[in-house]
Amino acid sequence: MKVTIERKSWPIRGHFTISRGSKTQADTVLVSLEHEGAIGRGECVPYLRYGESLQSVEAQIEARIPAFNAGLSREELQTLLPAGAARNALDCALWDLNCKRNQESIWTQTGIVPHPLLTAYTLSLDTPEKMQQAAISNAARPLLKLKLGGAADLARVQAVRRGAPAAQIILDANEAWSVSDYQRLIPELVNLDVAMIEQPFAAGEDDVLAKLERPIPICADESCHDRHSLERLVGRYDMINIKTDKTGGLTEALLLKQQAEQAGLAVMVGCMLSSSLSMAPAFVVAQGAQVVDLDGPLLLSEDIEHGFEFSQQQMLPFSPQLWG
Repeated sequence: MKVTIERKSWPIRGHFTISRGSKTQADTVLVSLEHEGAIGRGECVPYLRYGESLQSVEAQIEARIPAFNAGLSREELQTLLPAGAARNALDCALWDLNCKRNQESIWTQTGIVPHPLLTAYTLSLDTPEKMQQAAISNAARPLLKLKLGGAADLARVQAVRRGAPAAQIILDANEAWSVSDYQRLIPELVNLDVAMIEQPFAAGEDDVLAKLERPIPICADESCHDRHSLERLVGRYDMINIKTDKTGGLTEALLLKQQAEQAGLAVMVGCMLSSSLSMAPAFVVAQGAQVVDLDGPLLLSEDIEHGFEFSQQQMLPFSPQLWG
């Protein structure tokens, strides 16, 4: 098995800002596995919030090269590395390699039937005035996701609602709210017809949700990584956001989705900011999900070749030249 690791930087259209900071490019690690002429690829996004960096993820992958040379399977990988970006790239590369070697699509491998999906489009954190202008520019999109995390959050949502009166709106606070923020904002957000709120409180400090009214569905993001997360989320959250960079790949993502649905939780499938190569495995998980947020390629000014195509606001099934 030949293992190739490379860094890729994808330029963002303008900039992308959340409560933790702003960036103008998406930095990813791309892994290629080559065996008997077939090549499988996977991409991941190291995330500082989870203690990851480009260097640490590359080191994790490099340390497992001897295991791959010894014939490491996808099932064995799940116990060799923890959930996170490094395992995600390797797991997805193994899925892709298996598809290429067997000349079968990922849809045949998983038994899932692909359909076009409506993805949210993200408006990054900015002043109310600039977010309203962004909403006006994207008012034809059916689903807008707003990045929040500051004192002017209500004004931001009001401004976006004025700019896109017909759009469904979901919010992502990225752990930035206090309980008093939540209690002050919720009645106003109900009146603004907000459909869902992601991660209002810091992970680990979200037990309070069990005692708060939730007239708007609340979705766990930073609080949900893999199946081990679920026990403490039931009764506190209404929905979970599944990201392959958190689950450590497609394998765990599919299992997490199944177990979450059995526990009565709705499912959102999201992404880190990255290329279409990262979106492809997530697109598989997103089939049948209640909310899809796979707009990474739409936010980039340059994408990987054979990337996703969009038609009439729909994200179309990907080609095997991209992945799977």
